[in-house]
Amino acid sequence: MTQNLTMTMIGAIAGLPAIRLIDIFDILLVALLVYYVYRMAKGTNVMLIFWALLIMLIAWRIADALGMRLLGALLGAVANVGLVALIVIFQPEIRKFLLFLGTKTQLDKSWWKWLKFWRHNIKSQQNVNYEAYINACMHMQQSKTGALIVFKRHNEVEELVNTGEHIDAKASSALIETLFFKNSPLHDGAVIAQGNNILAARCILPVTSRLDIDPNLGLRHRSAIGVTEQLDVLSVIVSEETGAISYAIDGVIHHNISPVELRQALERYEC
Repeated sequence: MTQNLTMTMIGAIAGLPAIRLIDIFDILLVALLVYYVYRMAKGTNVMLIFWALLIMLIAWRIADALGMRLLGALLGAVANVGLVALIVIFQPEIRKFLLFLGTKTQLDKSWWKWLKFWRHNIKSQQNVNYEAYINACMHMQQSKTGALIVFKRHNEVEELVNTGEHIDAKASSALIETLFFKNSPLHDGAVIAQGNNILAARCILPVTSRLDIDPNLGLRHRSAIGVTEQLDVLSVIVSEETGAISYAIDGVIHHNISPVELRQALERYEC
């Protein structure tokens, strides 16, 4: 009996299809896609729907593999009909995911390092005046003047610039402080900067919808995080309540940094 059981198991294993190299590659790609979707949805209401869809997809494949035709057909019909509805419902999340994926694959691959090195040399030749931004933040920190500066990196920010007032002026500490002066008509909103130039002021930024953020953070900080989730930019915030300087990059905020750390961040991320 044991011999018959062993032969049956060997026969079952032998009947399984051979695993090809392309199958392993296929599994890795799907795992990578699921990971990116999970990372984008983490901390939001979308996460609950994400788990529900994942469970439904797994159940569908199991039902199909076991030959459960009725359940498989039902789950398949729900998946096919629900695809269009999901695209409509999650249009903002899909857009954010595509922007995130495009940003991450644009210049971060090893075979593009020579291009980054060339771009870094161009930036160095431009001699970006970080002191103008740092001194302005230090002065606004002392006076507890709220400020939000968004630094353009790789993505275009024309969409953000068009939400505010075009400035197109050379950056200076005095100009930045004037823009955020509480009696200035341009103090509300964000300033968009690129290198030595101030592109626009009083710009409207997307607010993050994440639920895992400190509830004590105000709209300025949430906007700083939100814009870095959707675009490849760096945001610098000066708190109006505490005067603390913070910066956000890739949806992660770094609180209460020093002027030296601010300079290091601006140089590291090539702002």
